[in-house]
Amino acid sequence: MAFFFEVLIGGLLAGVMYSLVAIGFVLIYKASGVFNFAQGAMVLFAALTFVSLLERGVPFWLSFLVTLATMIALALLIERAVLRPLVGRSPITLFMATLGLAYIIEGAAQALWGAQVHGLELAISDAPLELGGLLLSQFDLFAAATAAALVVLLSLLFNRTRIGLALRAVADDPRAAMSVGIRLPRVWAVVWAVAGFVGLVAGLLWGARLGVQFSLSLVVLKALPVLIIGGFTSISGAIVGGLIIGASEKLAEVYFGPLIGGGIENWFPYVLALLFLLVRPAGLFGERAIERV
Repeated sequence: MAFFFEVLIGGLLAGVMYSLVAIGFVLIYKASGVFNFAQGAMVLFAALTFVSLLERGVPFWLSFLVTLATMIALALLIERAVLRPLVGRSPITLFMATLGLAYIIEGAAQALWGAQVHGLELAISDAPLELGGLLLSQFDLFAAATAAALVVLLSLLFNRTRIGLALRAVADDPRAAMSVGIRLPRVWAVVWAVAGFVGLVAGLLWGARLGVQFSLSLVVLKALPVLIIGGFTSISGAIVGGLIIGASEKLAEVYFGPLIGGGIENWFPYVLALLFLLVRPAGLFGERAIERV
């Protein structure tokens, strides 16, 4: 039984890492209806910028601040140069724009910092920590605490501030929000800037876990089942979806993997997401689309 709980809790903690990436999607989709496929490239760009500054002798906190400023500037540039001119276009047009943007960001990262693999050390031990007889990863515990703090921060921002009220109004009805004086470009700019910050946090944690390399941008693919299960418009849904994916893939790998040859955790989340699409397309916390004809 102790082994089962170790696998379960380890999976839950790993699922928090997926949630960090999914939150960036939720923020932008909730405010503008855009599925930002470039979020994975933003995670890569943040991690690569940070580690490249460190390797050039820039102090840790200064590297963090410079990278944060860079990510906010990049997010604002994307919103201004890509999203705003495409307002009113079809969702597939916006999606293809962000898909192309992902390759542009990856190419820019390679041109600026090179294509070599970097190791990223955050001074966080990954050695097992014994808690109540269970062995848990210290790094996963730190990542979970970081995600919890981030969710609390975002909740305060979007529930207790005027910009948060404006965001909720834009998410409910953009035209009605504009009619009462809410400036959509300002709301979008704030949301994209926050998404850039979330991309930085996710990039540092994922870079420390996997190494900073160009395959890091593919972490966006694991965020897809998280969004499908949790819902595309809910931050809490992104957290719950990540926990479900993390726990289910680890348990499936340990208990069903040996029966079918292993490697099940690579595709099991997508099977689970497909089942949710068949039963509950909007996800657990997503808003069901209502069309009037």
